[in-house]
Amino acid sequence: MIDFLDNFWSVYSNLVLSLGTNALLALSIYLTLSCGMLAMANAAFMGIGAYTSSILTMNYGWPFPLAIAAGMAAPTLVAFVIGRPTLRLSGVYLAMATLAFGEVVRLCILRAENLTGGALGLNGIPQLTTWWHVLLAVVAVLFLLARLRRSKIGRAFEAIKEDETAAGLMGIDVNGHKMLAFALGAAIAGLAGVLDAHLTFFIGPQEFGFDRGVEILTMTILGGINSLFGPVIGALIITLLPELLRSFKDYRAVANGLILVLIVLFLPKGLWNPAWMRKVTGLAKRAAPSA
Repeated sequence: MIDFLDNFWSVYSNLVLSLGTNALLALSIYLTLSCGMLAMANAAFMGIGAYTSSILTMNYGWPFPLAIAAGMAAPTLVAFVIGRPTLRLSGVYLAMATLAFGEVVRLCILRAENLTGGALGLNGIPQLTTWWHVLLAVVAVLFLLARLRRSKIGRAFEAIKEDETAAGLMGIDVNGHKMLAFALGAAIAGLAGVLDAHLTFFIGPQEFGFDRGVEILTMTILGGINSLFGPVIGALIITLLPELLRSFKDYRAVANGLILVLIVLFLPKGLWNPAWMRKVTGLAKRAAPSA
């Protein structure tokens, strides 16, 4: 049994740890969606965190805990800077603005060749991420968001999502809460970037573009935002799909888009929807033969 576990971990350790980093990414966009914002900058925030921490550990010998802190602080600071003009937008306009920001980040990475490696990316990043780093990060973020969800801030997020104008009339600081959700999401995405970069040895600008942004959104929409378990389940499914369908790996972006369309059409509240699950359970009980 021990030999089997050792062999399994040696082959699939990166995949298992990727489940954790993708869960963090899904939770990062859950925050903005729970506040009614369709912001698509999380892939860019992940890239900022990944590059910041990698440069600090590779070029300046920073210890990993400090690199993690810097990798979270950098995208949070950027979120505060770009949040003021962009969060005044809503709906598709906010999505377009944040997608444009992601493209700006990608071009900046390409231009700063001396620092970021340009199109070739950064290679030889020290493998400092271990299983307990990922586990601790996921548990800590879930705990933080669970407390936040039940707090006054979480109730304000829900009110803003339901009706922004009514929330403002109730005395809720709409802009302040939107900025908080945006910045916290950026910090979590940056944390995922740090852990992923120090797990895979290599990062490149193509990893943090439009396709990754759609993938992150698909994870959360697939799982649903009615519960914290929804984004985690969505991340699990989207991460495992390429492994289960290796022969279709060239069509991964198409699959993500198709999943997103199907979920919006047939399960708009995602897979983890307590009301839908209770309905299915009730139907199953009624269909079961009585003893």
